[in-house]
Order: sequence, then structure tokens, then C-alpha cells
Amino acid sequence: MHWIDLRSDTVTQPTVAMREAMMRAPVGDDVYGEDPSVNALQARLADDLGFQAGLFVPSGTQSNLIGLMAHCQRGDEYVVGMDAHTYKYEGGGAAVLGSIQPQPLVHAPDGTLPLDAMERAIKPIDPHFARTRLLCLENTWHGRALPLAYLADARTLCDRRGLSLHLDGARMFNAAVALRVAPREIARHFDSVSVCLSKGLGAPVGSVLLGTRELIESARRWRKVVGGGMRQAGMLAAAASFALDHHVARLADDHARAARIAEGLRGADGIHVVAQHTNMVFIDVPVERHDALRRALDDARIRVSIGYTPAIRLVTHLDVDDEGVERTVQALRAFAAG
Repeated sequence: MHWIDLRSDTVTQPTVAMREAMMRAPVGDDVYGEDPSVNALQARLADDLGFQAGLFVPSGTQSNLIGLMAHCQRGDEYVVGMDAHTYKYEGGGAAVLGSIQPQPLVHAPDGTLPLDAMERAIKPIDPHFARTRLLCLENTWHGRALPLAYLADARTLCDRRGLSLHLDGARMFNAAVALRVAPREIARHFDSVSVCLSKGLGAPVGSVLLGTRELIESARRWRKVVGGGMRQAGMLAAAASFALDHHVARLADDHARAARIAEGLRGADGIHVVAQHTNMVFIDVPVERHDALRRALDDARIRVSIGYTPAIRLVTHLDVDDEGVERTVQALRAFAAG
């Protein structure tokens, strides 16, 4: 049996057609701005999402980092969710490398940051405080697509208080598919957006930061400073462009398969289905049963991330088909019955 990998949607393999597109890609030196495939990808996403310019970078972590560093200076502050990727899972880069202070807030259950809490977190103009410059949101958040009305309200708050608004859009296309809107309808509320192409879209590497020409030029300098300048990166950009051509609409399949996993596990003894949003299923399994769960899933050739708490996340993606869904449900139900 082949392995079914539900740890994340970052584990996908490039398809045969994607590899062929990579082989055909015209390339140049992107540090000189001469890679035609990179330039085409940047221009395409900027045009599609309503921005002046874009910048191709190796990772979503770097895209968020240089975006924050382009928005903020040393001693500035950004407001962010306590469980947001930019705050919790990116090595503290904004603070370590940008001298930007995070002001974390507790997420509401739907993934939003309460607007009244945001307002209270904004610092007065006073030398005792860091200067609040930026609000950073994440979409999706634990699979949850942020409501469009909430994004409009966050934009209004930022405009009223003189803040910029950045989106960690690692799974923005999942959100757009779930909300049944064009991605531009999400992006239009933000001053900058980081789009990850190596998650649900299935490209092997890369993210694009989008914003004004001025912001992207600043980010281009920071990309070089943090070691993100790539040379003949067109093969990677070609994979990303192929993903945008062929792998956006099919995200609905991932969402449907995640829903089938959740439904198939409901009622299983010892497995509590907490939630299912877009391509993610969240279950709780008692910690004392984790060793047995690992053995059962290894026997079924299924990979999941099992940590130190009852919470376990299952993520569907391009390489999880209907047979993989069925085998996952059967293996977990067999474990629960054992």
C-alpha cells in the first residue's frame, strides 16, 4: 500500500504535468529581475488580486517576515492573533530580525480577532510605547475562512486608526473556494497579502508577497538581506503558475474529502470529532492512547501529526484521493473499536 500523508497540505508531490511545465520554463537571473517566468508569476498574481506589484520568495515564512519589515521599523508593533502563524510558528522572526514587537490577541472561535480587543490594543502616541503600525490577519485560520463582512470591518478600523493591514494568506485560495468568491474579493481589503503556493495548490516551493510598488521594493531589499534572493528561479515559478491554472477549483475536492473523513469518524468510541473546516479535520484522542494510535496508523500506512495533547489535525490535499479517505476512516474506526 502507498502511504497516505495527512500531516499537512505541504507534503504534496509535483504532478507529472507540473514537472513538464517546470522543465519547459524560460529562466534568467531573478536577483537582476531577469527571470521571465518569475516576472510573469508576480505580474499575474498582482493583476488577479488587485495589487501594483508582487515578489516571489522561497517560503511563506519569509514572505510574511519581509512584509512585516517593509511595513514596520524598529520599535514598531504589529497586532496579531495569539495562535497566528506569524506570531507562533515562524520563529519569532519579526521580533528577532525586524525588532518589531508583536501584540498578540486571543482569537474568537471563528478565527477572527475581536475588533474591540484590537482597538484597545492600539497604543497611544507616547514614547513609553511601541508604535502600533500594522494589523496582521490569517486566512484560513485552523481551516476557518474569515467572513468577508469581518474583513471589511477590520479594514474600516485600520483606516480610522491609521494602521496598515496585512494578510497571511497561506490558504487564501481555500478560503475563496469555501466562500465561493474570487480571491480578489478577499485580497481587496488588505494593503499586503502573502500567498503561499506550496500548500493546497500543490507547488513544490514558493510564496508571493503582494502590495504597492513602494512596499514591494522595500521587501525586495529585505529579501536579499535575509538570504532569499534566488537566481534561475523560473522553474519554481512555472510550477506555481501551473498550480494557479489547474489546482484552484479542485480545492473543493479537498474540502469535500475532509468533510467525509469527519462524518465517517462521528460516533467512533474514543475519537471526538471537534470540527471540520475547509481541508482540515480536528479530532481529539486521549493522550494515553497515542502510542497505540501511532502503531495502528503505521500498520495502515497513514501518517498524521500526533503531539503531546489530545488534539490531532488531519489535512486533505492533492495527493489524498477517495481511496485514501476510505482507508483513513476504516483505520481510525478500527483503532477506536480495538
